[in-house]
Amino acid sequence: MRLDPGQLETLLVITEQGTFDAAAGELHLTPSAVSQRIRALERATGQVVVRRTTPCTATPAGEPLVRLARQLRLLLTETAADLPDAAAAVIELAVAVNADSLATWFREVLDEVATWPATALRLDVEDQAYSHDLLRRGDVVGAVTSEPRPVQGCTAEPLGRLRYTPAATPELVGRHRRGRGVDWARLPMVVFNEKDRLQDDVLAERGLGRPPVVHRVPSSADFHEAVRRGLGWGAIPQPQLSPDLEAGRLVALPGGHPVDVPLYWQRWRLDTPALNRLTETVRRAASVLS
Repeated sequence: MRLDPGQLETLLVITEQGTFDAAAGELHLTPSAVSQRIRALERATGQVVVRRTTPCTATPAGEPLVRLARQLRLLLTETAADLPDAAAAVIELAVAVNADSLATWFREVLDEVATWPATALRLDVEDQAYSHDLLRRGDVVGAVTSEPRPVQGCTAEPLGRLRYTPAATPELVGRHRRGRGVDWARLPMVVFNEKDRLQDDVLAERGLGRPPVVHRVPSSADFHEAVRRGLGWGAIPQPQLSPDLEAGRLVALPGGHPVDVPLYWQRWRLDTPALNRLTETVRRAASVLS
């Protein structure tokens, strides 16, 4: 089976733009020409590759084609950057990263990429347990994930462990004292979003479900600030927590054990200078993890 690069690029643009009409505008084609390209691609593969919904999304058969189209785009862009007229060639690196990593150790990656000419970093913030899905769909070139098994067409390597400690303000702990510990069943709790199960895992060790009061704060910095302001307890990444423990703003919850979340770097199995450079940068930044 021979795949046409123009048809692959059309599929990719449809998934990026969300509709055939929008893709036509982006590609400077008529909507009819876009439809013809996709029908030709589906005839070549014998599979439906895009859902005609709003927005349009790749089918399971189309997902590896989207990934291939992104890889071709990256290779073509890097080649164009090496040509004499390289001013217009901008390399885009799409990466999935969890919010807590982005708020802590991954910031060194931002510092490094800021010095790279003609390189655009596009971050998709996703929970580490789900970020590999973006890689599987071909939406990103690399992902910080808790999944050790490599996605098809990718490699995986361990980065280390991000440690979380259940913590709260001394005042909140004081109001919910129970002997030498705290009343975990009644202590207000903060979660990042409904995918965030760290706090639930801490409670499950005690045979408990969620308390009556659960606050939802879907931002790493604001989650941290909400715990600092006494809204509830939460599992705080060690890099954020250490200064607060030293200053007495927060205390580790009595009887609460740290939770280590293993992180892995998954990336396309594609040998390109930009992707290799990004991988080396992620490795260096992650060297601070336990």
